[in-house]
Amino acid sequence: MLGGAWTLLVGWILPTALNLGVFALAVAPSLRRTAVARRLWPGSAPGAMLVLLTAALLCGLVLSALQNLLYRFLEGYVLWPARAYEAGCRRARAAQGALADRLLLLGLERRRRDGTVLAPLAAADLVRVSTDPRLARAVGKDRRRTSAQRALLQERLSRFPVDSAQIAPTRLGNAIRRFEEYGHDRYRLDTQLLWNELTGAGPERLCRQVELARTSVDFFVALLTGHTAVALVALATLPAASADVPLLLTAAVALGVLVPLWYRAAVTATDEWAASVRALVNAGRKPLADALGLALPKELAEERKMWTMVSRLSRIPFHERASALDRYRAAP
Repeated sequence: MLGGAWTLLVGWILPTALNLGVFALAVAPSLRRTAVARRLWPGSAPGAMLVLLTAALLCGLVLSALQNLLYRFLEGYVLWPARAYEAGCRRARAAQGALADRLLLLGLERRRRDGTVLAPLAAADLVRVSTDPRLARAVGKDRRRTSAQRALLQERLSRFPVDSAQIAPTRLGNAIRRFEEYGHDRYRLDTQLLWNELTGAGPERLCRQVELARTSVDFFVALLTGHTAVALVALATLPAASADVPLLLTAAVALGVLVPLWYRAAVTATDEWAASVRALVNAGRKPLADALGLALPKELAEERKMWTMVSRLSRIPFHERASALDRYRAAP
């Protein structure tokens, strides 16, 4: 209960309060002289603070209730035209391929410098990526990178799904999709479908880590959403007779500049979220199997078959073929 209250406070109410503070400083003075604002805005400072705190609480709760819609929009799944979605996916696949080729080239060149004789296939890959005109500019910079800087390239590549068919049109969508597909890729465990079961049966500390890691992403999502809303209100206030045009324009431009920065911060914050989800899947599979009355097989191939059947049983109506799951059931 306390964990849920903390994530709500830090993830949604706090950034909403920050956005309302910006609104009160930059936009409200231009609206305060209107008839509606004079009627609603309290005359005393304590009254104004109470209004802002109440608004932050209510707006934070509303944003929290709308978080699935916000995430789906930022990931590129909702309110995106088909052409924009397809173009975004093409760009994401091209970016993923370019990063993979750059890292492949660095690895092959290092092996060649170490005196390793490259296999014919590896040698062909070296020729292909070293002569690719798309990589020419980036390759020169990559060769001057330190080991730590090259590790950052691997970190950027890790923010894409393993399966190219799972590519999303946005960076945030791909950064989240990479750990959504983790359980299925490794174990054929559909964590999207069995998420409630997994978090209910998994280790409590790992479930708490997942919740806290997501809070950081929630914070930046709420912050950029509020920045966008305040910037739009500031621009809409410009025609008002009492508008402070320089202040409104400055606020709108500053918030517009910050929105992409918060978006990048949200993408980077998914790294911890992804690590916690991976830990929950790896360590929570056996408790989940026990909770479902199943015995985890010793062989990985058999475990993948078991989770495939479990996922299918949860996803589609019952069929007599589901009785194949009987061989994995634990003794009562």
